Amino acid sequence: MSKPLSDHDRKKQISVRGLAGVENVAELKLAFNRHLHFTLVKDRNVASKRDYYFALANTVRDHLVGRWIRTQQYYYEKDPKRVYYISLEFYMGRTLQNTMVNLALENACDEAVYQLGLDMEELEDMEEDAGLGNGGLGRLAACFLDSMASLGLAAYGYGIRYEFGIFNQKIVNGWQVEEADDWLRYGNPWEKARPEYMRPVRFYGRTEHTPDGVKWVDTQVVLALPYDTPIPGYRNNIVNTMRLFKVFADYEAYIKCQDKVNELYKNPKEWTKMVIHNIAGCGKFSSDRTISQYAREIWGVEPSLEKIPAPDDR
Repeated sequence: MSKPLSDHDRKKQISVRGLAGVENVAELKLAFNRHLHFTLVKDRNVASKRDYYFALANTVRDHLVGRWIRTQQYYYEKDPKRVYYISLEFYMGRTLQNTMVNLALENACDEAVYQLGLDMEELEDMEEDAGLGNGGLGRLAACFLDSMASLGLAAYGYGIRYEFGIFNQKIVNGWQVEEADDWLRYGNPWEKARPEYMRPVRFYGRTEHTPDGVKWVDTQVVLALPYDTPIPGYRNNIVNTMRLFKVFADYEAYIKCQDKVNELYKNPKEWTKMVIHNIAGCGKFSSDRTISQYAREIWGVEPSLEKIPAPDDR
C-alpha cells in the first residue's frame, strides 16, 4: 500500500482530469496574473490563498460574461416563452468548480494552476458557501436553475440576497454551537450589482379613495437593489440569470436627504458657499504641506522625491 502524498508531492502531479491545450493554459495563466495585479492589486509576494481564489474566479468569470450577454441577446431576438422562478431560498453552494465543469474549463484551469505552483483544491476550499436557505427547498431551487439552463430554457430566478447564509456549525465540548454565516465579508466575485434597476417596495399602509382613484398611503418603503448572478448550462453556451435583491430599510431618510440637497441646489449663492466651505475643509487635511509636516513631526520620516521605475506593460 503506497503512503499518502505530501502537499509538496501533490503539487508536482499533473492534472489527471484530462489534457488541456497549451494555448488555453497560457491564456488562463495570463488572465490569472492580470486579475491578481489589476483587479486585486496584489503580487505574488503579498497575495494570500484567498487572493489566488479571487484571481481564478475572475478569470473563469471572464469566460462566462460573453456567453451571458449572448444568451440574453438571443432571448431578446427569438422572444421565447420565459420562466420566472421565485423562491425565498436559493442554496447555490460554491460556484467555481461547477462553472469550470459547465464551461469545459476544468482541465485547462487544473493545468494552469499547477504550472503557477498552486493547489486547485486549496483554492476551491477558499470559496464561501452561498447557503441562502435552510436546506432542502433552497437546494431544490438551485438545482432547478441549473437544470433549466442546461435544458436551454429562458429562465430567471428571483429571490433575496440575504446578508447572512445558513449558520456555521462548530462542536465545542461535544455540543453543537451555531454561528452566523457572514458569507459576503470578503465579497462575491460572481455577482453584478445593478443599481440602475433599484426599486422602492412598499409595505403595510392603507387604501384611500380620492377623486383621482384609489391610492395606497401611509406605507413603509424599502429600497430593493438587484444583484445578478450568471447560471451556466452544461456545455451549451447558455447562461441564465439569478437576480437577488438586497434590501435597504432607510429609504425614507434617503429621500429626505435628497430632497434637502435638491432644495439647497435651487439657491446658487448658498450652494456655492457650501461647496467652497467643503473644499476648503478638505484641503487643509490633504495638502502636500500638511502631510509633509505630519510625516516629519509625528511619524519621524522624510518624504521621498525618488521616482520608482515604471512597470513593464508588455
